[in-house]
Formats: sequence, C-alpha cells, structure tokens
Amino acid sequence: MTGATGFVGGRLLPALAAAGHDLTVLTRDADRYDGPPARVVEGDLLDAGSFEAAFEGCEAAYYLVHSMDATDFVARDRRAARNFARAASAADCSRVIYLGGLGRDSDALSPHLRSRHEVERLLAAGDYDLTVLRAAVIVGAGGASFEMVRRFVAHLPRVFVLPLPTAARTNCQPIAIDDVVGYLAAVLDAPDTRGRSFDIGGPSVLTYADLLRHMAQAYGHRLFVAAVPWLNERFVAHWLALFTGIPETVVAPLMAGLDNTVVVRNGGLDDLVSVAHTPLDAAIERAIAGE
Repeated sequence: MTGATGFVGGRLLPALAAAGHDLTVLTRDADRYDGPPARVVEGDLLDAGSFEAAFEGCEAAYYLVHSMDATDFVARDRRAARNFARAASAADCSRVIYLGGLGRDSDALSPHLRSRHEVERLLAAGDYDLTVLRAAVIVGAGGASFEMVRRFVAHLPRVFVLPLPTAARTNCQPIAIDDVVGYLAAVLDAPDTRGRSFDIGGPSVLTYADLLRHMAQAYGHRLFVAAVPWLNERFVAHWLALFTGIPETVVAPLMAGLDNTVVVRNGGLDDLVSVAHTPLDAAIERAIAGE
C-alpha cells in the first residue's frame, strides 16, 4: 500500500489486516508507520529505484497518494504514477486499486481534479487489472477538505452570514470515510470489480453551501450563505488559509474545485459489494468527534 500513513490508508490498513491479508507498506519514513503488523519498505515514488522492493511477492497494490500540498503537484503526481505503474508491471502485480476523484473529463476541471484523472489514465497503462473508485468530498477527521471546513465553521459566531462565490451553489455528493474504507476493502475480494471504474458517494446530494450549513448545525450554529458574483475562489482561498491555519497550497486547489459538479454518475458498485451508506449528519458528527 502506498499512502499508508495518510488519511485514507491509515484507516484502510486495519480493515485489510482484520480480513486476513498480509500487508506490505511503502513509506518515505518507516519511523512514521504505527499501523498493524506489516512488512515496511522505505522508499519514494518520485525516486525510481528506491521503492521497487515493496512489490516483491505483491498480488495487489493500493495507490492512495496525491501531492496536493505542493505547488508543483501536477508534475509530482504524474511522475509518481508513471514510476508506480512501471514498477507494478515489472513485478507482475496482478491488480491495482486507485482512489481518484469525481468529475467529468468533458467539464472544465480544476487542476486538482485534472491531476487525479491524469493519474488514473497513467495507472491504466500498466500491465495489471486496474480498479478505480472515484469520490468527492470525504467526510472524516484529518481529511484536508473536511478539516478546512471544520476549522472555519467551529470558530464562527452562533449566527453568521457568510459571503461565498456563486460556485458554492454547485452540487457535490460527500461520502463518509468509513464508507470509502469499506468500498476499498471490499473490491479487493470482489473479482468482478477487476479492470473496472466506479463512482462512489454518500446518500446526500447537496450544494457546497448546504454542506457548510450541515457542518455549522453540528456545532450548534446557524449559517446563512450569501452568493457574491464578484467574489473569486483565489481570494477566498487566501482568506480561509489565514483563518484556518491550513497552507494556502492546500486550500487553493480545493477552492478551485467548487465550480465542478462532483456527483455519482457511474454507479453500480453496490450491485457487487455490500457497504452501508452513512447518513451525512452522522458522518459529520463522527468526524467532529475525531473518528
């Protein structure tokens, strides 16, 4: 597994261990790994030749890395995906599972989402069966987009009028981190998912503005959103970075994605695996509690 110490990978590993799978973890710093028993390999996907040992005896691999906190994240994502695909193919790894992002290629995608889709295409060029799960906002403690919103909403007055770009009216379909982990674990043992792509999402489709209102409600606040046509995402990203303490290099790509509708269009995974759908408000409450 790549991304084993991250937001998704750190939760997926215990689920795979509980299912009886033997684990190999690729990490840039072995001292940071504190998950279930695993063979730990130190290496960097950006440095070809440093990580290939991780594929020894590997039957399946998870690709859960994304360089959104770097100013050159597009180039870094591209190089990491190419290096990974070459190494997995050379090692005769039979399948790869990738967590990507929702959004249609025909839309004017944000650089963040375009990069996620490019990584998907690069991984698809490898000599293995690729399974792709595409998600929008993942609701869970530690997730970049959720933490940005949580830190902001938590410090608002009890009643607040928030000016936002008109893009805040765009629809999204958030999903609980527990559901994402459930899907990622389930497809590994579902042969019919090999070589296929699926969109995954929670039970609620709503605007980003409505998502903010749900977050505020969880803190006991009343939030009113005012759409301001001249307010641009770059200005809001700078303001949110100052307010939340999250680096602007992380906030800006997330804000740029507000224009993109990210809802499930290519479903069907629920016909092949069984994963419970967590209601949005329950997912928010768990995330606020640190789960």
